Order: sequence, then structure tokens, then C-alpha cells
Amino acid sequence: MEVTRVDRWLWAVRVFRTRSSATEACRAGHVDVNRGSAKPAATVHVGDRVTVRVGGRQRELEVATVVDKRVGAALAATYMVDHSPPPPAAELAPPAFARDPAAGRPTKRDRRQLDRLRRR
Repeated sequence: MEVTRVDRWLWAVRVFRTRSSATEACRAGHVDVNRGSAKPAATVHVGDRVTVRVGGRQRELEVATVVDKRVGAALAATYMVDHSPPPPAAELAPPAFARDPAAGRPTKRDRRQLDRLRRR
């Protein structure tokens, strides 16, 4: 196989869970092939660069092997070369209000602080 549809390839290498979600991403303009906007039926060849915006992150993928059937995760990693930067580190914020679980029932003041945190 030398060529396949971009939505089918994205689904086959597990960038999207379903082919219909890959198609919707193409229609919404979240997929570019070789720096040009791609419709779902756009073709991809070996060596093409596919840019995908998924999950709030932009991924730069290079087609290493053209595949149109969904494959396992281990094989999917070999069918593409990921040039995207690593995801940003998750910011771990300490809890704003911590109570000792053995402190018993929350006081009225504790309840107000908890309610303020939940409204944010």
C-alpha cells in the first residue's frame, strides 16, 4: 500500500479513538498535511508530515508506514515518527484547604471554606 486517507491513517495509528472523530477533526481544520489544511479524504504517503491538534496539544507526526487497518499500540508507534515536543509537566497544586480526617464533623467555618473552594 502506498497511499491512504488521512482520517483513516490517524485512526489506524491510534491518534483518535474512532474514525468518525478523526474525520470530524479534519473537517474542523485541526489536521494539516505538509503544512496545508487537510480534508478527511486527503491522501498521505510515506514521509508526509501530519500536524494534529488533539486534546489541547499539537502533535507533529511523520508517516513512516502507510496503514489503513487499526493496529495495536506497539505497532502504531513504529508506523509513525513523533516530532512533537514533550507535553508540559502537570502543575501540582497543594490542596487549598486540608482537614485532618480524624477531626470529626466540620465546623461552620470549615463548611464555608469548603463551599468557597467548590464554587471556583
